[in-house]
Amino acid sequence: MSKKPFECIQNNLSELIPKECLKKLPRKWEKIGNICLICLNEELTSYADIIGEAYATVLDCKSVLRDLGGIEGVYRLPQVKVIYGDEDTETVHKENGVSFVIDPSKVMYSSGNLDERKRMSTIANHNEVIVDMFAGIGYFSIPMAVHVKPKKIYACEINPVAYGYLCKNIQMNDVACIIDPLFGDSLFVAPENVADRVVMGYLGGTDRFFLKALSCLKEKIGMVHFHDTFPDEKIPDKPMETLKEKSKLVDCDLELVTSIRVKSYAPGIGHYVFDIRVG
Repeated sequence: MSKKPFECIQNNLSELIPKECLKKLPRKWEKIGNICLICLNEELTSYADIIGEAYATVLDCKSVLRDLGGIEGVYRLPQVKVIYGDEDTETVHKENGVSFVIDPSKVMYSSGNLDERKRMSTIANHNEVIVDMFAGIGYFSIPMAVHVKPKKIYACEINPVAYGYLCKNIQMNDVACIIDPLFGDSLFVAPENVADRVVMGYLGGTDRFFLKALSCLKEKIGMVHFHDTFPDEKIPDKPMETLKEKSKLVDCDLELVTSIRVKSYAPGIGHYVFDIRVG
């Protein structure tokens, strides 16, 4: 029986680092194209390059990045450091029939959102106009364009590096006739009164953008996919109370169709998406 990747990593490192460190090696990692991201215990820092080489060898990666603390700021910048391999960490990542060119050291990418990206790739229809308020490199826009081919997708992105990759990925996946990339803050660049569906794939105070999302809908009627992090015990009532209070300002009715826990974010806190019918 062949060994599992983590067993191979442990075996490769068994004579290179202390035994107590072997027990603290990360059992989970994120592989994006041929780039690997891992979290390292502080006690492993002095062996980071050796550990990075072992993960790269077993997982067939050209570079290994150490995750230093998640995503930061409005531009959603990844806090990472190259601990092994090529300093050029641009790669092509393929999933669900879509190709993304990306540099994980410069823009965020979460493999934990894969199921939600797959779901969104089939949820619309070809007659719809969609506004993606936080498009990134095209996480949701491009799968929707490839698999559903809606009438139009307006993809907004404020980070200039992510916007550059968004434009590259639109061309790479041959969906330029469907996706219009819009550079800037979605509060200002997202078109109003055009959409049947609005995607709000953002974490951290997403409700600040909710009234803008409602204004993007045609006559404030349609679907909104609202993402954010919440204590699990508050789902779904507390977040919906907040959104319903905001919707009163523009005389909209909201109906929660479904809430989905996309992934764990912290102990007792989840990343959720709410499918909300408006109108």
